[in-house]
Amino acid sequence: MFEDKERKEIESIGKYPLIQKLSEKIELSHAETLCGINEDASAVTVAEGVIFNASRLFMEYVHFDLTYFPLRHLGYKCAAAAMSDLLAMNVIPTHLRINIAVSNRFSVEAMEELMTGVRMCCHRYKVDIVGLDVGSSRTGMAISVDTFGTAKDEEMVKRGGAGEKELICVSGDLGAAYAGLLILEREKQVFEVNPEMQPDLSGYDYLLERQLKPEPRLDIINALKEKAIKPTSMTNVDEGLAGALAKICNASDKGCVIYENKLPIDTLTFNTLKELKIVATTVALSGGEDYELLFTLKQEDYEKIKTIENISVIGYMQEKSAGENLITNDEMMVELKTMGR
Repeated sequence: MFEDKERKEIESIGKYPLIQKLSEKIELSHAETLCGINEDASAVTVAEGVIFNASRLFMEYVHFDLTYFPLRHLGYKCAAAAMSDLLAMNVIPTHLRINIAVSNRFSVEAMEELMTGVRMCCHRYKVDIVGLDVGSSRTGMAISVDTFGTAKDEEMVKRGGAGEKELICVSGDLGAAYAGLLILEREKQVFEVNPEMQPDLSGYDYLLERQLKPEPRLDIINALKEKAIKPTSMTNVDEGLAGALAKICNASDKGCVIYENKLPIDTLTFNTLKELKIVATTVALSGGEDYELLFTLKQEDYEKIKTIENISVIGYMQEKSAGENLITNDEMMVELKTMGR
């Protein structure tokens, strides 16, 4: 059926344009369906409010490398990442389902270790595990995680909704997870050349933890609720700040300005990347797996937001025609670029 069509490679258009193209002809037929593919989680109205669901798929050799990734940490990370997508809509996760496909490389004990990590994360954040299935894989491991939560319609925050001159905020710090990955990959290469060499991971604890055991930002959602602050838009920073900003700008039909000197980058992250001859700003913008929250606020909420720890105001929204820009440390304006657009 494809004989008369010119072949287009997936990598030529990128992930998000591909998702948009594949979803163009999907039609919603139920009034209860509030949102789906174009948000971080789906939302369906029920009598008590709205049911939210978010899904994550993790593939060995693509999303994780078991050469240096302990199975317990992997289970924890998979659960945490899926929870982060619900939090990115101002929804607290309550339930989780997990499906695992494995080859005969893995033992029962290995599976138990993986699930120990899942249970630890769910216990910490009071999320019930309500589904588990295990299937076969010819090679490697694949993990699919679904998280669920409920909220009232008026509590939901989407990617769209940001207005001009509103503040752009981000939780935590950026780039640490990617820096941790670089350290792990470096030591793996050393080991492959000389298996007698022991990995040198001393001093990188924070970076390794951000890569191997990220935490969903439930603390930020709770802090916003305590201050009676509702973001106008929000999304998950899982593939770099620039990509997250693009999601909000596209959905809100707006542009943005952020400042390099306002980007929250931990000192260890900065110094490690400098050691590796990599610009920390580049990693903050285009690295991945931070699982922080990016959101916009009305200016009148600034006095309340500035008292909350681990939130940085990094810029503001502007009209769409002005574009998406970064003001560098030397006060140059450059256009924000992101992969997959």
